Amino acid sequence: MNDDTPQPTAQPALQPVRGAASIAITGLVLAGAAWVARAVWQVRLATAGQPSSGLPDQGNGRHRPLTGLEDAYHIVTSLGDAATLLCAVAFLVWLVRVRDNARVISGQPPRYAGPWVYLGWIMPIMNLWVPRGIVADVHRQSAPGERLPRSVNWWWGLWLAGMVSGVGLMYADSTDDVIARAYSDVRLLLLADVAVVGAAVAGVLVVRALTAAQQRPPRPVSAGR
Repeated sequence: MNDDTPQPTAQPALQPVRGAASIAITGLVLAGAAWVARAVWQVRLATAGQPSSGLPDQGNGRHRPLTGLEDAYHIVTSLGDAATLLCAVAFLVWLVRVRDNARVISGQPPRYAGPWVYLGWIMPIMNLWVPRGIVADVHRQSAPGERLPRSVNWWWGLWLAGMVSGVGLMYADSTDDVIARAYSDVRLLLLADVAVVGAAVAGVLVVRALTAAQQRPPRPVSAGR
């Protein structure tokens, strides 16, 4: 006997995100610690003062031997860059998962196409708002009717502040150039460090908030909305 009654289509299962969230949080903590270490060494460089032999990069392709403190800063910077890269990869893995889950929960396509999850961070001008927009869209689809967590705005505001106040310039310049800045005026470097560490802390709260939103039943939205 054939059963011609149409069967309901099963909703795709949500991807597990707790593990990805834990790894992303660990990455953010490590990246924040790396920037704290940078700040400590920059203060040490500023306190020690420029050696009588001048800056490490003496122009015309000439470099003097590094002092012990300068050499240590190179090591701290290299380790910090590695930690930041791992953090970025872990955060993107988590973001892709919660974005896919948000689409399943809401039944609606995301506001930004898939490539923007990656391109949004590196495209000039677009990187000023696209990553925050993706995170906000995930929350809107995962928890309809709920206010966007304040941590999202703190995270993005501090990240942009860090970029504007020196992080982008630090990545564009060599480590020896950053050492020269520490000797001349360390304050701008420290402002960037504080902003990035604050962004990492707020990022932890963002990951926790969006992950939690996908672990609980959706809140019903009133018919008038």
